[in-house]
Amino acid sequence: MYLYYSLYLLALTIYLIQPVVSGKFDGFYNYINYAIQFLAYAAYVAFARELLDTRAYLIKWDKYLEIGTNVLLLLAGVFIVIQLFLGEAFQTKAFIMVVPFLTIAALLAYYNIVKTINDSSSYIFVAGSLIYVLLANISFVEVFTGPDFFTSLGVQPMFFVYLGAILQCIIFSVIIGFIIKRIQDKSKNAEVRLALKLKEMEELKMTALQSQMNPHFLFNSLNSINNFVIKSEVEKASDYITKFSKLIRVILNSSSSPTTTLSEELSILALYVKLEQMRVSGGFEYIVTVDESLDLDSIKVPTLFLQPFIENSIWHGIMKVEGEKFIELTIKEENENVICTILDNGIGINKNKKVTHISERRKFLGAEATENRIRMLHQNKGVEIETKDISNETTTGTKVTITFPLK
Repeated sequence: MYLYYSLYLLALTIYLIQPVVSGKFDGFYNYINYAIQFLAYAAYVAFARELLDTRAYLIKWDKYLEIGTNVLLLLAGVFIVIQLFLGEAFQTKAFIMVVPFLTIAALLAYYNIVKTINDSSSYIFVAGSLIYVLLANISFVEVFTGPDFFTSLGVQPMFFVYLGAILQCIIFSVIIGFIIKRIQDKSKNAEVRLALKLKEMEELKMTALQSQMNPHFLFNSLNSINNFVIKSEVEKASDYITKFSKLIRVILNSSSSPTTTLSEELSILALYVKLEQMRVSGGFEYIVTVDESLDLDSIKVPTLFLQPFIENSIWHGIMKVEGEKFIELTIKEENENVICTILDNGIGINKNKKVTHISERRKFLGAEATENRIRMLHQNKGVEIETKDISNETTTGTKVTITFPLK
């Protein structure tokens, strides 16, 4: 579209600057004076077809417009041949015969455009085109009246062509500006829709991962209740079921959203740990240290994102050591990041990996799912999860560090 409009303006400019460069280029203009007008009109018709999308809205008339473009290109060549063999005077007579047909064809096309394409762009386009056609035909009257008629009125005959061309260019520029703005608006809307779809997709992925993790935790909890029942520890079973029901209620309340606040996450985690302390022989100490400068209610995290790491510390760490057992959770802010550290005095991750029994080598699905969820939430920007064996000659243990952006 822009190419055709540029060619139209170029051809029209070459035609209109003729009086400015007359003298040196008279011989050149003798050949192209009329031909350049036909080339301009051919580019104009091609521009109109693209601008108004006549292939879609004017299917029948688009064929005529295509034929008209080819006819105008042919006329441009024919008029050069006429000049070559018959001279400029014959060119003028031929042009006088052609112009009425071109005007009638243009008016019919404008009528069908307004009638069929019922939008503001078509109205403005036709208005701009009619202004040029009418003013150009006023100048064309010079052929019949001579230049004296116009000079007696104090104007040059070509004045109306210049005026029509200027007004038309201004109007067409407005149309193109509207089209560009419309395209930009559509592009922005498409970007917004794409962003929303991507967000929905990420939330669905997070929900799917969460659905993988929750049954894993629930299965272990029901196994614990079963163990209490088998051992006839009725009071422990009753207490466990009470705490378990509270935890289930909290989980169900938070399951409607893939994220929760860090404050709610710590509350859920505290309930979970109380259940696990009942299951572990001899219990274990659970220590939570939170940086006072952090606003836990404003920090969004995936629901139950710390639970799988605590679970691994319990069942793959401290359960396999004798004596005092502890898990320490530390949450602090550092360089606009939230750092969650889970430290235990279990056997250490390296030693745990050496366990050969098939039941002890299961994948930590909950931890893997949580790692993917926290990365999705922050689009994997600024998220780091490090698991380190801190065992040495005197102590054993594992340290998990989860780092993610504060905002």
